[in-house]
Amino acid sequence: MKILQLTKKFPYPLKDGEVIAITNLSKAFRDLGSEVTLLSMNTKKHFFNLDELPADFDYYKAIHCVEVDSDLKVTDAFLNLFSSESYHIQRFVSEAFEAKLQKILQQETFDVIQLETLYLAPYIPTIRKYSNAIVAMRAHNVEHEIWERIAKNTPLKLKKWYLQHLTGKLKRYELDHLNDYDILVPITERDAEQFRAFGYKNGAQVTPIGVDQNVYEPDYSAYHDELSISFIGSLDWMPNQEGMQWFLNEIWNKAIEKYPKLSLHIAGRNTPEWVYQLDFPNVHIHGEVPSASEFVNQHPLTVVPLLSGSGMRAKIIEGMALGRVVLTTSVGLEGIDAEHGKEVLLADTAEDFLKVIDYCYEHQFLLPQIGLNAHRFVNERYDNIQIAKALAEAYQAHLEK
Repeated sequence: MKILQLTKKFPYPLKDGEVIAITNLSKAFRDLGSEVTLLSMNTKKHFFNLDELPADFDYYKAIHCVEVDSDLKVTDAFLNLFSSESYHIQRFVSEAFEAKLQKILQQETFDVIQLETLYLAPYIPTIRKYSNAIVAMRAHNVEHEIWERIAKNTPLKLKKWYLQHLTGKLKRYELDHLNDYDILVPITERDAEQFRAFGYKNGAQVTPIGVDQNVYEPDYSAYHDELSISFIGSLDWMPNQEGMQWFLNEIWNKAIEKYPKLSLHIAGRNTPEWVYQLDFPNVHIHGEVPSASEFVNQHPLTVVPLLSGSGMRAKIIEGMALGRVVLTTSVGLEGIDAEHGKEVLLADTAEDFLKVIDYCYEHQFLLPQIGLNAHRFVNERYDNIQIAKALAEAYQAHLEK
């Protein structure tokens, strides 16, 4: 099978959930014998120098990259207030990217063209004009749902109004284009049901984020040390910022007042300067770390205190694969059928998080078992090859219609 994959950011380094999801699936496709070509935007925000790619990034037949300026611009954002177009989407519309796509489609034939996220949907007319390939939309999230939740949690009235205004246009775009795809590839069953309820009528194959079991090696020795918590994620992503600030402001001081040796270690790509200037006791800001796995493995607990978001959190899957005890919210755990007290610890309020931290101290001898349960859970349910195989079979069935 020949697959052309379109992405709005270059899928390396493996520092955020979207990139991890893209890379793991592409690698599994290659291992299953498919031929994958990449056409990626290389944006200012997530710019990557292709000369720095490691030798083992070798699972694409060809890599095409187009520099795109998707930065938020104050003037454009203001003018968009008077437009019916979605500013979220318009930031990723590029003549140069469209021209490169057209050239590739004129030179080569593909069986499947897989769009990674809604932001690539504007290029479907070009695909239809120059290719007979199946158009697959890999929906990493219900995009407008993320922004609805962010707007709901925003206290400032003017900012809330503006976010609601932008979200309304994004939702209209997402729903208006639902049936432009031949097959929808949502990350979770919950998202698939949401899209069906919104009016999606074509084929669908739920495809969660898979993991390569050989990559994640748990280090259980951290469970013998003083309890510490890791927080890792792209710190330029608003839901991560929102969750981190809420955890610090509402929970952290009360937690260390009771447990003065407890420490929190924060790491993430594109860490803003204001994060480095945070002044909370026992909080250590690491910025971007060389290895997410090594960083997470140093701490028995990892926290994902998401209040907004949609889809599936790669960092939770990775933390569980590394045998960590993940502390998260119901929003964070969406799409992952782990059980509270068995494979994860769940909390939705500040009071609940404090109770969960109490549990960790009072039942510290049980934490390694929860970590082991989490590791087994991921290995049994999120094997990368099996997930990719199911999607490849769904693509093949569609090709044979």
